[in-house]
Amino acid sequence: MKKYMMGLDLGTTAVKAVLFSTEGEYVDKETEHYPLHTPDVHTAEQDPDEILGKAMRAVKTLVERNSCGNSIEFISCSSAMHSLILLDRSGSRLTECITWADRRSEDVAEAWNTEKGVSIYRRTGTPIHPMSPFIKLLYFKEANPGMYSRIGKIVGIKEYVLHHFTGLYEVDKSVASSMGMMNLETSQWDEEVLDILELSPEQLPDIVDTTRVYPRLSRVYGHLGVAEETKIVIGASDGVLANLGVNAIEEGDIAITIGTSGAIRTVIDAPRTDAKMRIFCYHLTNDHYVIGGPVNNGGVVLRWVRDELCQEEVGEAATKGKDPYEVMTQAAKDIQPGSNGLIFHPYLAGERAPLWNAKAVGSFYGMTLSHSRSHMIRAAMEGVVYNLYSVYLALREQMSSVKSIKASGGFARSEMWKQLMSDVFGEQLTVPKSYESSAFGACLLGLYAIGEMDDLSAVSNFVGESDAYTPDEKVYMKYQEIMSVYIEIGRALEPFYDRMDDIR
Repeated sequence: MKKYMMGLDLGTTAVKAVLFSTEGEYVDKETEHYPLHTPDVHTAEQDPDEILGKAMRAVKTLVERNSCGNSIEFISCSSAMHSLILLDRSGSRLTECITWADRRSEDVAEAWNTEKGVSIYRRTGTPIHPMSPFIKLLYFKEANPGMYSRIGKIVGIKEYVLHHFTGLYEVDKSVASSMGMMNLETSQWDEEVLDILELSPEQLPDIVDTTRVYPRLSRVYGHLGVAEETKIVIGASDGVLANLGVNAIEEGDIAITIGTSGAIRTVIDAPRTDAKMRIFCYHLTNDHYVIGGPVNNGGVVLRWVRDELCQEEVGEAATKGKDPYEVMTQAAKDIQPGSNGLIFHPYLAGERAPLWNAKAVGSFYGMTLSHSRSHMIRAAMEGVVYNLYSVYLALREQMSSVKSIKASGGFARSEMWKQLMSDVFGEQLTVPKSYESSAFGACLLGLYAIGEMDDLSAVSNFVGESDAYTPDEKVYMKYQEIMSVYIEIGRALEPFYDRMDDIR
């Protein structure tokens, strides 16, 4: 009988249940979308019970469609980082699921961006920023002390879902390390952080290895359509698993992901942080740590350009039966690299790395009468890559050499995006033949957890690579000249972010 494994990926906008054979062959997936509630510019919440219900439905639908309920070896879990759900002592919710995009704590983050805050970053690996659950908890401690005093347990979305599957409150070291509360050296909750928050370890989940295996699904197997003996692997966060899913886990390998947001990461063998707090450091396994930087502004930028600037291209796409992005990308391809001196800083949703400034705003610079909408489309695409490249420069300082750059995410379907990234970075870019890299990474970690893979280096047996993209030297040199301007303009604009936030 053929055996299967399933990756369950709890993302910011959707849950994906992805089915693979135990040999790593992609079989099928089921996606369930859910809304992000943003009643104002600072709030970004979700209903955790809706996510739980849709996660269970995605698994059951996928199982039924493939008639594989008795053939699944394990379900391994991935999730977005930095979510926060507060429960009272009876286990009832005090809050919705507060996502990484929530900005209510930005003033708290600004106040803690001090030597003391940086010392916490160096121990925990999570930069001081509103995304951090540590900063979110400080906000609630000050803003709603009555609710704060009622906290019985603090969890994220993966812990919430897995509690319903297993009956336990446990958090893997990867997700815990993204909370700004776990000491990277001890893999325990940081004592000073708990003292600052006036919390006890009992109010937090138990920290366990990312290879933690739950041997049976006796609580929910009937609801999921799988056999009771199906195992659950706790897994890790989506970012570190994406590195695993594209086989970027050896020294010198860099993984770049662009979806709605984006990230650039590399794997090292021991915790390491940055003196300027430009990058994170998160746990993967006891021998693998991931350093890098996340950006808020990936595909969301091009979506904004489509919706606000490109109604003509959207109309043309509808008439020709094409994807609007295909028409937009073609318009951008007709423009010379550098967009004739038009530069876009893509901070439409604040920014994490490299600025770590939730109040950052976007801008076009260099606009003249000679610029068209096509120039603006290309400048926006270039701006996203410039921003990732600026994170790469910070990451590069922590590396002795770069061996490979591997890309994944929705952008990797576009030839222009891939060539653009190679030209800006000045490095060969490869795109692994990996479906749903975070879910696949979760499954590869699952094979390692149950003893079917002796060492994570064996993931190379499961991941192939597609065509490589080589930079055009002349274009690369042009982009190097533009990058110096991009960075200098960004620094010059930074003092105005607070003032613009007050004006808004």
